[in-house]
Amino acid sequence: MSLWGGRFSEPSAAEFKQFNDSLSFDYVLAAFDIQASKAWAQALLQAQLLSAEENQQLQTALGELAAAVAKNPQLPLQTQEEDIHSWVEAQLIEKIGATAKKLHTGRSRNDLVATDLRLFCKTFAQQLVSTNLAVVQALLQFAEQHQQTLLPGYTHLQRAQPIVAGHWALAYVNMLQRDVSRLREALKRLDVSPLGSGALAGTTASIDRQALAHELGFRAAAENSLDAVSDRDFALDLLNAAANGMLHLSRLAEDVIFYCSGESGCFSMSDKISSGSSLMPQKKNPDLFELLRGKTGRVLGHQHALQTTLKGLPLAYNKDMQEDKVGLFDALHTYQQCLAMTAFAIPELTVNVAHAEKQAAMGYSNATELADYLVSKGIPFRDAHHITGELVVKAQQLGLPLEQLPLAEFQAVNQLIADDVYPVLELRYGLNKRTALGGTAPAAVKIALKHAQDWLHAAEAASKHVRQARLSDVDKICELIAYWAEQGENLPRNKADIMQAIHGFAVAEIDDEVVGCAALYVYSTGLAEIRSLGLFPKAQGKGLGAELVAWLLWKARELGITRTIVLTRVPEFFGRLNFRLTVKEKLPEKVMKDCEICPKKHNCDEIALEYFL
Repeated sequence: MSLWGGRFSEPSAAEFKQFNDSLSFDYVLAAFDIQASKAWAQALLQAQLLSAEENQQLQTALGELAAAVAKNPQLPLQTQEEDIHSWVEAQLIEKIGATAKKLHTGRSRNDLVATDLRLFCKTFAQQLVSTNLAVVQALLQFAEQHQQTLLPGYTHLQRAQPIVAGHWALAYVNMLQRDVSRLREALKRLDVSPLGSGALAGTTASIDRQALAHELGFRAAAENSLDAVSDRDFALDLLNAAANGMLHLSRLAEDVIFYCSGESGCFSMSDKISSGSSLMPQKKNPDLFELLRGKTGRVLGHQHALQTTLKGLPLAYNKDMQEDKVGLFDALHTYQQCLAMTAFAIPELTVNVAHAEKQAAMGYSNATELADYLVSKGIPFRDAHHITGELVVKAQQLGLPLEQLPLAEFQAVNQLIADDVYPVLELRYGLNKRTALGGTAPAAVKIALKHAQDWLHAAEAASKHVRQARLSDVDKICELIAYWAEQGENLPRNKADIMQAIHGFAVAEIDDEVVGCAALYVYSTGLAEIRSLGLFPKAQGKGLGAELVAWLLWKARELGITRTIVLTRVPEFFGRLNFRLTVKEKLPEKVMKDCEICPKKHNCDEIALEYFL
């Protein structure tokens, strides 16, 4: 069914129809088109452009259609409609007749497709965040297992200095943390609803577009109708995030391929993620990782293609923009698949520990330690560097590693070198010295691992049920705090106080309903307290309390806070979250601020705990 036929006296040519139609790929937007249509019908009811009976007919029919699409996502492909919007309308007409034709009142395919695509991108970006976190989890397990395992580190693909394998894995954790951050930033920017912008100039219907946006789960409505229907920045944002993410997966893949090679042999792959040769029976090929590397070009190409499509388009909508979907869909699906395969593959990697340690010792990787040793003897570093180079040449000529070079040979180059040089040249000496933030010493890696695990817990919470509180949450937060104040677990707080402190609150949701809250209060010295933690009884036992605490600890770290405290009657709960006992006498700010107004001031039964970030 065509949505635009009245102007034309003859049908489109079959060749043009095939070239023009988009149902073959935009059918994946069916669920989102139905979601937008349900919200639009409700808005038309409120604008008195639909009767309650007509709205109910539409809501019922759309609900049935949504169920059918959920059961068979390819259902639209069984027809010859032009696009997903035509298909939805045709299905509604078949179900409820003329009432269905009223649904398109005041809207255009231009604002509808922009809305559908944003809803799709919101859903897919959240899935990408979750899959990234699964890769981070796999890498953290690898890092935890290999905090002490030596591995040769490289620059220019030449052996440089020894590292631990856990440090190597944490480097990729840092990359994926940035990928998650990019996706979340993209989610914030795309969280705007175009619906109600019409074809380009807005709608004549008396629609509350902000309420409509909230109904669809958007933060706000787009403020300019021209921009709303023609903006595809959000698609470029996601393609950029996917391209950067794929670059990181490709670099990881290249490292694994190299470490698994016969020339390195530091890693081994399980049979589950390997393939063989049709001719050479001895081969065990890293095809999975080669495909990760290869598919990166595909995603980069889609990013560039959309940039090229958009670069010269005038306002507002142009048919060129139909080309925004195929590449975007493929890029996001490819990125998602590659993330999932990486999460699957990392646990199937084994470090050949003894061999990797031997490899780490080769290539005179302790030369920097020798130079530092000379500096400790009072020699300027530039001279120490030159002397070390001479000694490396001498050792190479004798076919010996530096640590086996006789003392006489050392002293022939520089008399300040003594027997105490040999402990310095041991493989783990220099490694264990690199304890500064970001270093590869096992002690530094242990701290980095803890930080990364804390980040992961907070990120998982934020991607599931926890978010920053908004002013619209104040009444629910008041209700929660009042409930627990009656139980004697929290201090009461008035609504004005909560409104002023809303920026410090996080809330937990189940099915879009606020069921829990907690706040981060920052004292004047930079100490922070987690307070007002509470869940409605129906939400307890689901891990939401731990998610709220993890989210607030992440927020504290983002603010540069190094120590967070809590006063509680359930210390075992916070103990499981790695808080440790402290004494209340160390918390004068807390005592001065809140204890004076506490009804249990002279009979306090709260336990103090602290967490160092």
